[in-house]
Amino acid sequence: MTEQNNKRRDIIKLMGLTGLGIALSPLHLSFSLKETMFQRKIPVSGKLLPAIGLGTWQSFDVGNSVSERQRLTIVLKEMHKFGGAVIDSSPMYGSSEAVVGDLTHNTDFGKDFFYATKVWTSGKEAGTKQMENSFRLIKREQMDLMQIHNLVDWKVHVKTLKDWKVQGKIKYWGITHYTDASHSSLEKVIQAEKPDFVQFNYSINDRHAENSLFETIRKYETAVLINRPFDGGYLFRKVKNKNLPAWAADYGIKSWGQFFLKFILSNELVTCVIPGTSKPKHVIDNMMAGYGELPDAKAKEKMYDHIKNL
Repeated sequence: MTEQNNKRRDIIKLMGLTGLGIALSPLHLSFSLKETMFQRKIPVSGKLLPAIGLGTWQSFDVGNSVSERQRLTIVLKEMHKFGGAVIDSSPMYGSSEAVVGDLTHNTDFGKDFFYATKVWTSGKEAGTKQMENSFRLIKREQMDLMQIHNLVDWKVHVKTLKDWKVQGKIKYWGITHYTDASHSSLEKVIQAEKPDFVQFNYSINDRHAENSLFETIRKYETAVLINRPFDGGYLFRKVKNKNLPAWAADYGIKSWGQFFLKFILSNELVTCVIPGTSKPKHVIDNMMAGYGELPDAKAKEKMYDHIKNL
């Protein structure tokens, strides 16, 4: 049997998806799994983080549904097998924190993930209680990253997070938002408080962060998590029933999802992208964007022009 056939066999075996009736597309079977996903450094520590992670907004808010939890367990298994690490959640996301905690706790690889969640309330005492509850739900004694969600009462929570980092309760702290209008506020907090991470929206259809936010990030050496990489699903609607350009294959791109994610990763300041999904085939597709060549500056603009002109 050839090496390529061996890899196809191994991928099918790894996935174990047939029990849920999840079909594999040709792009999955043509993928050559490499040893490690593309990684980038967290500036404050120098540690490496895999470039594709997982968001949990809506997708992990499934409560106690046995069938949905079974599906999400497969999502986490495939994410892990393909090299992803960052799982991003929040108290805002319904039952997502509890689902993440339960499912990862019941695996033998839960320790390999990078757990990120948020504080989303006002007041020091309320914030402390909420974060402690997140530790309980996610089943972590130490959180990898605690973020101030949408900058809610950030001046109060910054003090708590800095103290918790010194105490070793968290490894990193950060700030988040998801709108273009918030970028100037994020910049001001970066300049004043120097968070370890900043999370915000950025996509091939929304490049507002390139105006000045990324330059501030470069200056202050802040790690970056990107949310809304598919612009809330708009990008997939825009390319529906349209074929990838032939030149996309030069960068190992085999789907529109990979096209959009590799555009984002072509920005060297992006540490990790966190697309959300509850579907195993989609998480596998997303993880694949962390392999192969990345577009250079010229190719990035070619990608942008292609989408703009569709």
